Amino acid sequence: MAYPAQMGFQDATSPIMEELLYFHDHTLMIVFMISSLVLYTISLMLTTSLTHTNTMNAQEVETVWTILPAIILILIALPSLRILYMMDEINNPSLTIKTMGHQWYWTYEYTDYENMTFDSYMTSTNDLTPGELRLLEVDNRMVLPTELPIRVLVSSEDVLHSWTVPSLGLKTDAIPGRLNQTTLMASRPGLYYGQCSEICGANHSFMPIVLELIPLKYFEKWLLTML
Repeated sequence: MAYPAQMGFQDATSPIMEELLYFHDHTLMIVFMISSLVLYTISLMLTTSLTHTNTMNAQEVETVWTILPAIILILIALPSLRILYMMDEINNPSLTIKTMGHQWYWTYEYTDYENMTFDSYMTSTNDLTPGELRLLEVDNRMVLPTELPIRVLVSSEDVLHSWTVPSLGLKTDAIPGRLNQTTLMASRPGLYYGQCSEICGANHSFMPIVLELIPLKYFEKWLLTML
């Protein structure tokens, strides 16, 4: 299944990533308002010729600059904690995938099916077909259904890796001897790219991740060809 290429970052395709973008805009607006107020105050101080003679007692000002930052921090902390709990919550996943990091490729195991394991290596530049992305394509993509909660178990067999797909809001460390988990649910089909975001050795930059999200009926047909 072919999908059009997109320059730059891919659009958010999961509820978690959309919430992260909303929180980014929310926080950025608060930072913009604070910066504007500080810049306005500095400009007034530099342009006025008057001086305030009563600087020994300013309880009103001290009260404002104590309470106002506390309110601002609460406005940032509450949505941040909400998103953190949403990212950690996993309710009745429809599918479980085990992802193992190696130097320098990924191994995917569909634990709900027997003998459903394959390796995913980066496609070399000489083997690319027109329309494929250099240093981002792989020989075996992870194929998953859309609009279903999916649990991903992440670990490593050698060194530290990090399984990261920005458009889905996923970034989970792959640590030898430890099993981390994350959840994803894509809202629309497509190809979504990621890379190992942990410096794991000489070929760290040649360890891409490609998720192919397709509707459930096509996913079932794909399973029949793989089993």
